[in-house]
Amino acid sequence: MCGIALIVGNDADPALFRRMLESLTPRGDVQEELPESLRTIGGGPATGLLAGTQRLRIVDRDRAVQPWVSPDEAWVLCYNGEVFNYRELRAELVAAGRELRSESDTEVVLEAFLEWGEAAVAKLRGEFAFAIVERATGRVFLARDPLGVKPLYWSRRGGRIHVASEVKALVPVGARITEVPPGHHGWATPVTGPRLNPYVDLLRLGEDQVPIEDPDEAAKLVRNALQDSIRVRVDTDLTVGVILSGGLDSSLTLLQVREMHPDCVAFTVGAPGSPDLDYARRLTRDLGVHHEVVELRPRDIRMGEIREAIRMGELSEYGDIINAVVSVPLFRRVHETGVKVVLTGDGSDELFGGYPMYHEVGPAAARRLFLHKIRNLCRTELQRVDRTSMGQGVEARVPFLDLALVELAMRMPLSLKMRNGKEKWIVREAFADILPDYIRQRPKNPMSYSSGLHERARLYKARYARVHHSFGYGLLEPLRRDFDHVLMKCGNDLDAAIRESAVRQDYTLLEHARDFAGALRWFTGARAPY
Repeated sequence: MCGIALIVGNDADPALFRRMLESLTPRGDVQEELPESLRTIGGGPATGLLAGTQRLRIVDRDRAVQPWVSPDEAWVLCYNGEVFNYRELRAELVAAGRELRSESDTEVVLEAFLEWGEAAVAKLRGEFAFAIVERATGRVFLARDPLGVKPLYWSRRGGRIHVASEVKALVPVGARITEVPPGHHGWATPVTGPRLNPYVDLLRLGEDQVPIEDPDEAAKLVRNALQDSIRVRVDTDLTVGVILSGGLDSSLTLLQVREMHPDCVAFTVGAPGSPDLDYARRLTRDLGVHHEVVELRPRDIRMGEIREAIRMGELSEYGDIINAVVSVPLFRRVHETGVKVVLTGDGSDELFGGYPMYHEVGPAAARRLFLHKIRNLCRTELQRVDRTSMGQGVEARVPFLDLALVELAMRMPLSLKMRNGKEKWIVREAFADILPDYIRQRPKNPMSYSSGLHERARLYKARYARVHHSFGYGLLEPLRRDFDHVLMKCGNDLDAAIRESAVRQDYTLLEHARDFAGALRWFTGARAPY
C-alpha cells in the first residue's frame, strides 16, 4: 500500500508537488520520487512530470521501487494497493513473452497494462488505485478497484492535472477536487481531464445472474467465497492483525485467519467494561490468540481527538467521523506493535443486511438499498478504514468486499439475509459449526456504540462541519447528513432519501441542539454504563 502524488503538465510546480507528497507521509515508510532525467513529457520542459509515492513496503520490499518505470522508460506507474492474484498474472505474462525484473505486484500491474491494455484492470483481483503516465504524450490512465477500497482523486488547474491518494494532498492546488469512482478507469490529459468508464457497475451487481434461494446452497457458497477471500489476503510472510470488535464479522475473520495464518494478533478498542472488550477478550482467550487492547475512557475523547479524526479521515458523513474518532487510537496501537497488515470485518453489514433499514424499506426496495449502500462505501466506511489505517502506516484488507463475494450476496433475497429476527442469517448459518454460540447469537451493535464511546464523540457533533471546512475538504464535497438519518426522515422512502441526500444539507441548529442535549444527559450519568 502507498500514497501516490503526481502533477502532469508543462511547468509543474516542484514546491506544490513537495507539499502534496509530504501530506501523504504517514501512508508509507519510504518516500520515493521519479528521477529528474524522466520528468519530461514529449521532449518538453524538465518539470512536465512530477511523480512520487510514500511506499509501505509489503510485497518484494526491496525491489518494488516506485514510481515504477517500464524498461524502455516510456511508461511510469504510481500504484497504491495490493493485487492478490499477481502470481497467476505474472505467470501469464511470462508465458506471453514478457520479461519481468521483480517478484512484485507493482510490476505486474504495469506489465499487465502493456500486454492487455485497458482490459487488464478487469483481470486484477485486489484493492488498488493507480495512475500510468505515457511520457511521450502526457496522457494519464487512472483506475480504481471495483469497490473503491483504495482512494484516488484528481484536480486540474493551469493546464496541469494533479492526482493523489487523499483529498488533503490536493487542497493546496486550490481547484475543485473530484473522486475517481469505484470500478472506473479511463484516460486524462493535462487539459481535458479524465474520461472515465465503469468496468464494474456497482448498481447492477448480480442483475444478470441466476438468483440463489436455497439456504443450503447459499450457505455453502458464502463459506467457500469468504474462505477464499481471506486466504488470498493472508498470503504474506508478515504477522497479520485482525481488527476485532467481538461481533460476528470480525470474530469470523479472526477464526479463519488463525487457521490459515497462525502468526496473527487481534486488536480491540473500547471503554472499560464495554461489550466489545468483553466479547473480544473471551474469544481470544478461547482461541489462544494474542490480544492487544486499547482501553479508552470517554473523557479521553476531547476536541483535539475529534479534530484529528476529521483531518485524517476527510469524511463527509457524521457517523463515519464518530467511528473514525474510535479508529484512530486503534490503528495507532497496531502501528506501535510493528504490524503492517490487518484484516477487518467491514462490508458484511452492507452485503448481508446488518442494519434494520434493509427490512424497513420493504422487499421491493431492499435490493436497490443494498446496491446504493455498496456504491457509497468508498466515501463512507471504506474511506474511514483507509484513512485511519494508512494514516498510521497500516494496510487494512477487507475480505468481505472481494468482488466475487459481493456479487454472490447480491444474488440472494432479503429472506436469506434477515430471518427469525436475526440479521446476517446466512452468514451465521454458513459458519454455524465453528462460531461459538456467544458470538453467533450476539446481535449487531455499531462500532462506536458497542465500544462505549459513541455518545462522548457526539458531544462535539455540532462543530464537525466547521472543522471539516477549515481543512479545505469542501473542495470535494461538504459535510452531509448521515444517509440512514435521511432515510428515516423520509419515512423509509428510498427514492425520496436519495433525492434529499443529494442536496447535501447539514443538520439544522435545532437538530444539533437536541443531539447535544442527548449526549450531555448521557455524559452526566443518566445513560453512561461505562
